[in-house]
Amino acid sequence: MSAADPSEGPADPSEDLADERGLGLGLRDRAMDGLPYSLIIAPQANINTGSVRGGQHVSNSGVLAHGRPEAHEGPISAPEVQGACAGFAEPAWFGTALAELDGGLLFLYGAAGTGRRTAALNLLQRHSGSSTDLCALDGDVDLSAWRPAGTGARGYLVHGLLPQYLPGPAALANLRRLLRDADARMVVMLPHEPDRIRALARDLHVVPVRCDPPPPRAVFDARLRAAVPDPDRRGRLLGRLELGLLDSLLAPGLLPFQVAGLVTATAASGGDGPDLAELREHLDSLARTDVPELLDPLLRDPEGLAFLLATCVFEGFDHQVVRDEADRLLALADGRLGDVLPNGGGAAREDRGEDRKQPNPDFVFRRSLDELLNVVRAGCGPREIRRHNRFAYSVEPVRFTRHRQAETVLQYVWRQYGQLPGLLTEWLKAALLGDAELAGPVGQVMGLAAGWGGGRRALRHIEELAGTDRASGRAAAAYALGVAARDTVLVGETKYLLRRWSERSDWRLRSTVACACGTEFGLSRPGVALTLLRSAYRGVKGEEEKVARSVRLSLRSLSAAGNQSTVLRRISEWAERPGEAAHLALDILPGLLDDDPEWFLAELRAGGEDAELLTALVRRILDDDSRFDAVCRVLIDWCRVAAWGTVLRPAVETLLTDLARDLGRGALRLFVEIDNDKDPDIVGRSIAQYALTAWRRGDQHYHRAAAYSNGGTS
Repeated sequence: MSAADPSEGPADPSEDLADERGLGLGLRDRAMDGLPYSLIIAPQANINTGSVRGGQHVSNSGVLAHGRPEAHEGPISAPEVQGACAGFAEPAWFGTALAELDGGLLFLYGAAGTGRRTAALNLLQRHSGSSTDLCALDGDVDLSAWRPAGTGARGYLVHGLLPQYLPGPAALANLRRLLRDADARMVVMLPHEPDRIRALARDLHVVPVRCDPPPPRAVFDARLRAAVPDPDRRGRLLGRLELGLLDSLLAPGLLPFQVAGLVTATAASGGDGPDLAELREHLDSLARTDVPELLDPLLRDPEGLAFLLATCVFEGFDHQVVRDEADRLLALADGRLGDVLPNGGGAAREDRGEDRKQPNPDFVFRRSLDELLNVVRAGCGPREIRRHNRFAYSVEPVRFTRHRQAETVLQYVWRQYGQLPGLLTEWLKAALLGDAELAGPVGQVMGLAAGWGGGRRALRHIEELAGTDRASGRAAAAYALGVAARDTVLVGETKYLLRRWSERSDWRLRSTVACACGTEFGLSRPGVALTLLRSAYRGVKGEEEKVARSVRLSLRSLSAAGNQSTVLRRISEWAERPGEAAHLALDILPGLLDDDPEWFLAELRAGGEDAELLTALVRRILDDDSRFDAVCRVLIDWCRVAAWGTVLRPAVETLLTDLARDLGRGALRLFVEIDNDKDPDIVGRSIAQYALTAWRRGDQHYHRAAAYSNGGTS
């Protein structure tokens, strides 16, 4: 995509990523009487923090619509492991897999959606004595050269494995020995490719275990017991279902994730019981054999085909957005979406008396909305109120009547019709020029398309987006790379591409790298993301400020996703290096402290290495005149909130006492601010007064303040 034309006027400010200061949430309303509080960072999400019963519906669009991405490289969070184990129904092959895993290594294969990851986490957790210290590895890891990380992980989950990285028999034996010495186990997840599985068993003398899901009824019962522990309430929910309804819905071919949707709808139902329409909506899916039947009547209907493709890409958006994009695609196609050329042989046909069909693109009453919706098997949902930036607006979203129909249609037409991918790629790029909000769905489709097309140029269309001047294009490329990295074959190329871009001089490519580190790709691989962010950062002068803004936002996203300790330790390393690395570390720290005070205060209260690193960083940034105000504001907020409960007070006093042990210019300024604060209950005033009095007297033994409690006198 070329650079934006200056004649277009100034870009829409909403295109640029939100300033990182907008993510900081004040602390005044976060704690009352020592109760825990939480930080919510949820772009494009509907948040309900009250107690509700029944009738609740939330629909989030975008790549991260289904919550935090599963870790593909790095530690697997304890909540994810516990969530996989809660309500797990053991399939028939589970015992066989456990026995095979006794040898240290298990190859688990199966089709997508059969619950391989959930089963693998349960196998590893069961074999590690219920430990949640598990780690994920990308499929591009070379197992012949791999060694346990020495972090105490008891289990390793490998997401696919590229054929060139399969170890030989000798390397496999060495791998088992290393796992045995580390008291750990490893599960390698593989797709269901019969030739590859047979070769694996033949060449490596291993017994791969096939992952077949348990019966849907068993999955439903196990998950419902976990979701609704009370047997009486569980019985009442099931009793409200029509006789035989559950058996008809739990068809033999139903996959575990579909059953999970059914359980969620059942457990969340109100006093009237589960709604039949909602249950069926969760279970609807489109078989591949339905796609040709859907497309066949549309091949001679350019408008219907354009509307189908637009609905596939922008499902969930307002019907006017979908229709506008369909019209643009039709015009851009210039007759390529129909089997009748607009001017093909017209005069000769008329001489022979043949009827020539030639759609008129200027006819404003071509098709009604209801007719178009009916043709592509979609519906216009009820009006919803949504918010964007500072204003609200209403939409009537277009959605397919069958689950996952959009992705299945796009994959089919992308592979079957050779001229179509180029047209769709050109159309999707142009869509970003008019609306930055479309970056999510465009990136989703382009990321999926990388796996559909394959070949050595699979990511080329994403690279073109990454080099655009428009923030919406770079955001779409970042989304696309995260989606592409789900593919075991593409993950290595994706990481290589991002690493190469992070070293380039082009700020646009480095800005895309920074954006990608804050999306699905980076959140699944925090270690890789932090390395890329440091490489992409070149300061804040000129255009580099756009890169720096994306770097800061991604660092805060990584921290908010549960990687606080990893981010803190990495920025502590950066702070010790000269030049831009130290500037980045000190610039980001106030925002991190403001985003997640609960975690940082808990670390201060517990002591340890993270507490020491945090105190050293705070001391250093307080001594920096250009950054003092930002961190001082956050620390003053901590002191005020700590007065409202007993949980936060010890942590704040610990930090202030450590600062008083070795008073620097910044710590003195902070203590002056605390002493002068108008809040009569602010925590730390006595410590501040004691330290300031000692300093005014010329007392060099400031360490005495460390023994001084907040209940003393100055």
